[in-house]
Amino acid sequence: MPTREPVRPPGRAHARMPAQPPARIPARRSTGDVLAGLAALVVLVALVGGVPYALLMFVGPPLGPQLLDLDLLTSRVGPSTITAVLVLLVWLAWLQLFACVIVEVYAGVRRVGMPARVPLSGGTQWLANRLVSAVLLLFTVGAAAVPIARLGTPPPAPPPMTTVAFSASVVEQPLETQRSKKVYVVQPPHGRHHESLWEIAEKCLGDGRRYPEIFRLNQHKEQPDAARLRMADLIRPGWVLDMPDDARNVHVVPARQPRAETLREHPGRATTSPARVGAEQQQAVEKKHGKHEAGETRDTRRGPADQQRPAEDQRPAERQAPAEQRPGLELVEYLAGASLAAAGLLAALGRRRRAQLWRRAFGHRIVRPRDDAAEAEVALRLGADAPGTRILDVGLRLLGAELATTGRTPPTVYAAHLSPRNLDLWIHPPDGDAPAPWAAQDGGQVWRLSAHEGRLLPDSGENPLGGAPYPGLVSLGTDASGRVLIDLEAAQGLINIRGRQTTAALAALAVELATNRWSDRMRITLVGFGEELTAIAPDRIRAVGGLAEVLPELEATAAPRQEVLTGRITGRPRDAHYLLSAVTPSHDEARRLALLARKDTAGYVVTGDVPHATWTLEITDDGKAKIAELGFEVTAQLLPRRHYQALVALFRTAEQLDGEAIPEAEPLADYGLPAVEVRMLGPIEIVGLDPLEEGRMALAAELLVYLATHPGGVHPVVLGGVLWPRGVQPMVRDATIARVAAWLGKRHLRIDEAGRLRLGPEVRTDWALFREMVRRSHGDPTARAVLLERALGLVRGPLLSGRPAGRYSWLAADELEYDVTAGVADAAHRLCEIRLAHGEPDAAVAAVRAGLLLAADDEGLWRDLLRATHATGDLVRLRAVVEALTRRAGSHAYGGGLAPETEALIDELLPSWRLHVVRESTA
Repeated sequence: MPTREPVRPPGRAHARMPAQPPARIPARRSTGDVLAGLAALVVLVALVGGVPYALLMFVGPPLGPQLLDLDLLTSRVGPSTITAVLVLLVWLAWLQLFACVIVEVYAGVRRVGMPARVPLSGGTQWLANRLVSAVLLLFTVGAAAVPIARLGTPPPAPPPMTTVAFSASVVEQPLETQRSKKVYVVQPPHGRHHESLWEIAEKCLGDGRRYPEIFRLNQHKEQPDAARLRMADLIRPGWVLDMPDDARNVHVVPARQPRAETLREHPGRATTSPARVGAEQQQAVEKKHGKHEAGETRDTRRGPADQQRPAEDQRPAERQAPAEQRPGLELVEYLAGASLAAAGLLAALGRRRRAQLWRRAFGHRIVRPRDDAAEAEVALRLGADAPGTRILDVGLRLLGAELATTGRTPPTVYAAHLSPRNLDLWIHPPDGDAPAPWAAQDGGQVWRLSAHEGRLLPDSGENPLGGAPYPGLVSLGTDASGRVLIDLEAAQGLINIRGRQTTAALAALAVELATNRWSDRMRITLVGFGEELTAIAPDRIRAVGGLAEVLPELEATAAPRQEVLTGRITGRPRDAHYLLSAVTPSHDEARRLALLARKDTAGYVVTGDVPHATWTLEITDDGKAKIAELGFEVTAQLLPRRHYQALVALFRTAEQLDGEAIPEAEPLADYGLPAVEVRMLGPIEIVGLDPLEEGRMALAAELLVYLATHPGGVHPVVLGGVLWPRGVQPMVRDATIARVAAWLGKRHLRIDEAGRLRLGPEVRTDWALFREMVRRSHGDPTARAVLLERALGLVRGPLLSGRPAGRYSWLAADELEYDVTAGVADAAHRLCEIRLAHGEPDAAVAAVRAGLLLAADDEGLWRDLLRATHATGDLVRLRAVVEALTRRAGSHAYGGGLAPETEALIDELLPSWRLHVVRESTA
């Protein structure tokens, strides 16, 4: 099979870097150093200048007349020719030495650390390094006079101690004496970009190749999170790294300062001061108010005011910590990185939420997730790759359909690579005849579907032959260019998984297999782990304690590969079955599994040292996944225990059908026209302000929406964690807040004494106005219908529709989305009942349709629409509603069909509807 060398970013292959450190210039020079430097200078001059002079004087130029003779290749070789060749070799050796000297001089003068490597010059460059290092000592002696010249001037005043963020933009520090040392605080990730030692060395030392110096200075030292640096490519945000003396863009601390004190003073946290407010001013405010809100009674059970959350902000307590230190950040990084699994999990969660909406009671919202479960959904929304899952689903189904029409058996696809540009299938044996729109590459070893072609393909529901030919494709991990998947069935034998993180890797495989879109019928058996995962997909996942419980069944249902593949694309599929075992099999169990795997079309992944394995999947301690047989080495997709427990908690929440009471709305102080209105009940609109430039408007609007829906105030650090879930540099956060402040003006954006950002009273949302109208309708029966009608008139479409992809992921952990959906549906339901009671069915229909603009998945509203339409007496109109409802249920992205209560109501109002639906489908 062809192999593929994974693409690695520069500086990642640490094990291959030379271990020898670059020569460094010591701070003090002895007499021996000076004599050695003089001797080295003489030797360098002799080698660089004397050797070519002697060669020119005594033996001639590099290319003598003997070598320029065109008859050299056909005539006999004499002594003169041999001498000329030897002279040329001596010249080449000198030229190699000269190149090494130039490289070493450049590295030493510029202080770039690890010099460039001259090819085939190991020993020669080592000699040049030693000579140049000794000579450079002579030319840096003059630097010793600089401190003496400064003795007569007073020392500069030390900078004031302020509580500010430590970031990569700290100004370059002057040359320090031996009484201090330099440290660097690892920055939080920016998007999906994480800092590495290579980048830190490049930023602070001028050359990324000097990263081993930083590694050696910090190896095994304890960090703020109690972890230690053990591998050069495993560093975390907030770690404090000791730096070489010539580092720039760093912090300076006393050289004798204990490690524990350094960690306390440089925790790597973002500043807690509000935007454009100095740390001293913030400290003065806290001192003045005793670190609690003015006018409040101090509660000794709670922390300082800038760490409390307002009553309106019911977010998890982790939100009050800086984004880069929140426990949820780890959830975000793991779960958002599993982009295909995230998309599948969201689809499965959506099906559960539909069932919750079927049972939702009036005045209640569906139960929303909290704590780790909420953070897990934030991560899923942030990382889900819906376009990627669609291309995999539609592209593979179309491939199977095209092969079926020509009577061809699908090839063995042992791996796939999904990038923003292409979907590549690595097949065996090579086949240059790929059906369109697929194209053969690399001599038929790769079948490629471009992302552009994939986006144009129709959905699988429109293709009757679109069976899923490769349901066993599952993510192994990611490389620099995209996501690598392997087909568990393609091994045609056991897959042996090894390493200390095998259970986390098996859990990741199980979750993606159970929720992927590119499969139809599947059974997954988990052995010795993952019983909780059955909550995610109970129809697909089962957990058993040992292999003995399932081996007889597996042996009884084995089926040959060609028969299964052909059946999948011709409409006669069998269940795909995958066994993932965290239990090492006994000798007899391993033998039976090996025999079974060779004849069965299934996937068997077994931990432990298992003989007769076809592939060996190694999960290294640093999170890499390697399959030597395929030549893969990628960053592994893992699901540690805490993470899948968070997913389980999320799905357990979606099983609760009773719901939660919707909290009462606070009275709106000003019912008049606001100066600035934030419209959310439909497409996002900001009324009353001049628009910002297009590239900045989306983020500014999200910031404004969050502040407007949290009137109790939001601390800038909390706001940073909301808008940038993966972390953000304080300067970026504060610049964004400052830009929005300038856009709104001091009148509309304020900073209270606790450092929280609050909007002024003249900024209002259409949701706040909606709730106020509904609240007033409760106490005024005569105007109830009018107020509800006006409230529903504010609804223009789905909540915050048209929002950019990847933004507003915080909605998953906020009550806003749940309250708005339930509130709008309840208002429409109440108005529908009022209109029907007054004999106004057409007005009742209009009320329900207004609610469906936003709460289209609320099945109770559809039942209201059926009753209201039936009340009009127009059977044609009623049949049109039934057809639209059944068509929508059949093609819903989350599936699930109709709620039983809805079907029963249709049977009551239109008994012949099922016959009509059958006729439509057969036609």
